[in-house]
Amino acid sequence: MTRIVALVIMLIPGALAALGIKLMRDMLFGILQPPIPYLWLQFILGFLLFVIGLGFIGGFILHRDRKRNKVQARFKK
Repeated sequence: MTRIVALVIMLIPGALAALGIKLMRDMLFGILQPPIPYLWLQFILGFLLFVIGLGFIGGFILHRDRKRNKVQARFKK
């Protein structure tokens, strides 16, 4: 059960990061998504979603590896 919960916790930020990449790609091709009024705002929103999603996944993996003592000495607290 805990593995399923961990999978769901990882899928949500992963989906947000994928949505961020899609929004940035659509901005480069000039495709404006309906709820967003400007292309530059769409790019900034996509970039924020990507960074937040990727940061959460990276932090989750780092926290898990710290608990299992599988990180280098510079990453230990």
